[in-house]
Amino acid sequence: MEPIRIDDPADARVGAYLDIRERDLAGRQGRFVAEGRVVLDVLLTTGRFRPESVLVLENRLAGLADSLAKLPAGIPVYVASGDVMDRIAGFHMHRGILAIGLKDSKPSPQELLDALPAKSLVLVLVGISNHDNMGSIFRNAAAFGAGAIFLDRTCCDPLYRKAIRVSVGAALKVPFAVFDDTASLADRLDRRGFDRYALSPGGRTDIRQAPCAERLALYLGTEGDGLPASLLSSMNTVRIGMAAGFDSLNVAAASAIALHHFSAGQDRSPDTGGVIRSARPSAAP
Repeated sequence: MEPIRIDDPADARVGAYLDIRERDLAGRQGRFVAEGRVVLDVLLTTGRFRPESVLVLENRLAGLADSLAKLPAGIPVYVASGDVMDRIAGFHMHRGILAIGLKDSKPSPQELLDALPAKSLVLVLVGISNHDNMGSIFRNAAAFGAGAIFLDRTCCDPLYRKAIRVSVGAALKVPFAVFDDTASLADRLDRRGFDRYALSPGGRTDIRQAPCAERLALYLGTEGDGLPASLLSSMNTVRIGMAAGFDSLNVAAASAIALHHFSAGQDRSPDTGGVIRSARPSAAP
């Protein structure tokens, strides 16, 4: 791998990196930006998304040798000075590491359900529009071994640059699918044996008394409005008990508490690939 020197911010070869913040808003036609070494390593090791190119600050290149060695053959690595890189990106790039990934085709909800193991903990997100919350939820899902995340069409894109960065690359690791119809997804989950819990400050059951299940889907709604009343009325609801006079948490914090509770006592080691396995001791030989 021979790095390609870029001295002109207008060089067409780095056109995908131009004016990153503005392009974040306008969309990238099937591409996304991965920022920082940790996220780059996730992109290059999970195999879920293909890298298209890498852009590195010249003084970071030597320290990235191990990471860049994982690149598939033929993927260009561009290197630039700090001034040139800042002018390409449109702001100061203190991390000095960017990559362009290709979204390709994402799995459908049906395909993702088909791929889940017998024991599965999944999240269903409705109306999550804040990229910080989205990234944090994906990070929590990865930390507690969730097998998949399902998002309705009103959710923001997990592959938005900020969401990927906040997730510390988990948005590139945890499988996800976008669904159109909540009732249709609920029917699919029911037919596949998933218990469904909706998190709500007014939930009927305290989360500490809510039993775990081998197949469980946790529903989370947007800040403020929460999940639609029609959805809450159709499933078991759980609440996170807290101090008197205060009844709500940031949705990302709520997801961490819920995932921790419902994955308790199960194997969440990273080599399970998202599969949640029983941690009960085996019988003596």
